[in-house]
Amino acid sequence: MDATAVAAAPAAKSPPAAERVYQHVKSGVLDRSYEGGTLLTEGDLAEAVGVSRTPVREALLRLEAEGLLKLYPKKGALVLPVSAQEIADVVETRLLVERHAVRKFAGGVPAGLIERLEESLDEQRVHAGSGDLAAFAVADRCFHAEIVRASGNRILAQLYDQLRDRQLRMGVATMHAEPSRVAKNIAEHTEILQALRDGALETAEAAVGRHVTWVSTLARGES
Repeated sequence: MDATAVAAAPAAKSPPAAERVYQHVKSGVLDRSYEGGTLLTEGDLAEAVGVSRTPVREALLRLEAEGLLKLYPKKGALVLPVSAQEIADVVETRLLVERHAVRKFAGGVPAGLIERLEESLDEQRVHAGSGDLAAFAVADRCFHAEIVRASGNRILAQLYDQLRDRQLRMGVATMHAEPSRVAKNIAEHTEILQALRDGALETAEAAVGRHVTWVSTLARGES
């Protein structure tokens, strides 16, 4: 493509205003820039993102439907704290799905899974070294999602994906409360990976159970 064609190419369109607000607020909730109990006002959000109040309202309604906010007319939107019941429900669902996924490997660990898990662990170590807890939480969650997807059950994988936002929020919250958890997560992921590499599925399933259950400690600190 010559220089004239490049110059004539249309600039990439930015996302709609409501989508920009949605992403801004959601990212803030998940990485705890907006912690549970924070009251967000339409005016402040409009100024932060550089939009009018109309798309802010649209974005907040969407986030309320996802269970992250509670809207109060003429006041703003309250970031909902993580409840003890939500934590218990997420842990129970993860245990059911992730243990089942490991048991599905009875005929052999799927090709490529070990390599993908190793890459995920490397990524986790990079983010741990830089202190980026939000990025670490994403890589942490991807490690588990790889195992679930490798089980071959698409419906279970879709169900697991629906937990994504809750997992990220809980993971970041717990690591803020217990910084040593980052190193523990890496150690526990290494244990799970080694058991899968060895074909020791009972050991892997037990390790997954211990690892997933630790999230329930958050209920004692933020309920």
